[in-house]
Amino acid sequence: MTTCASSVSKKRLLLGITGGVAAYKAAELARLLTQEGIEVRTVMTKSACHFVGPVTFQSLTGNPVYTDLWETNAVNNMAHINLSRHVDMILVAPASADFIARLAGGMADDLLATLCLARDCPLIIAPAMNRQMWENPATQRNLSLLQRDGVRIIGPASGEQACGEIGMGRMLEASELVEMVRTAFQTGGLLQGKKVLVTAGPTFEAIDAVRGITNKSSGKMGYAVARAAVDAGATVTLVSGPTCLVPPIVDKLIQVVSAEDMLHAVQAEISQIDIFISVAAVADYRVARVCQQKIKKSDKKLSIELIPNPDILMMVSSLPEPPFCVGFAAETEDLEKNAELKRRKKNLPLLVANLAQDAIGSDESELILLDGAGKHVLPKASKMEQARHLIKHINSLYQQ
Repeated sequence: MTTCASSVSKKRLLLGITGGVAAYKAAELARLLTQEGIEVRTVMTKSACHFVGPVTFQSLTGNPVYTDLWETNAVNNMAHINLSRHVDMILVAPASADFIARLAGGMADDLLATLCLARDCPLIIAPAMNRQMWENPATQRNLSLLQRDGVRIIGPASGEQACGEIGMGRMLEASELVEMVRTAFQTGGLLQGKKVLVTAGPTFEAIDAVRGITNKSSGKMGYAVARAAVDAGATVTLVSGPTCLVPPIVDKLIQVVSAEDMLHAVQAEISQIDIFISVAAVADYRVARVCQQKIKKSDKKLSIELIPNPDILMMVSSLPEPPFCVGFAAETEDLEKNAELKRRKKNLPLLVANLAQDAIGSDESELILLDGAGKHVLPKASKMEQARHLIKHINSLYQQ
């Protein structure tokens, strides 16, 4: 396995493990983190020890494993202070629903919860639980509270669970978590203190009570960009058209349907925004007169008058004091030519271009970044990886 130890050399991480079936993934996570050149210290809750033994992590990391708040071998018997003072980051994986609730409530009833409360370093949690526990309003309230407190939440994923059910709640795989940690060490805080607004997904323009005009946008790229912005420390507002995706955990989620809905949502937020990233595939046209009832089928031809939708990106970039604006262009031909024309027309510092036929609905894409210095090609990769590269590029331009 090829590692990137040099990029995260001398970094120290505290790996917190709570009770749950996903605790077995933490062993592979500890192994991969250690291979990255990261010094890993492990803290386990008592319930975690029922799923996997401390000796496993001691063997994998070469460091002692801590389980007891009253550890007598700790310097001055203050393990909850010392452990949090000598690491660059705390990662809790898996983070159970119970631990998330205790963390949100500021509890300090075991070693892991106490050191999270006493920390002076970034805290990341990777939730893992049954889908109904994840969807429970109490869990979602706790997650929102933690996020407002500056805790980063990564995952979970959707899939088959140990209980046999299928849905959200699976902890991300060890390799994904390692990539998140690597990215956090390399780029964490790039957009700290910045307010970012991302639009994502398609819009739906009604024809009648049951029919409408839309497009094939899945929302995957926009959601990935929102998630990457959160990972970079930004306060993120996501304005999303209709998608089948579970949205990333952002500071504010506004769900809309039509282009006009999206316009109004953006207008309401834009005065407070530092960076506007327009990823949404907004329908170019809408129906001039929407029928409030279902149009009955007949043998006669049906003509529908279409009128232009508002250009949300143009509206924002034309403001007297616009935020830093990033546009997206999905083209089917003459990609660079059409994209550059769009960038210049809308006076954008950065435009992201891709081929619609290759990107729409796919989990991967190739991107071309067009700015005042020329073009920068991002070879085909996952949309999440591309989103992270994009956030880095946005930050470099924004700082100029």
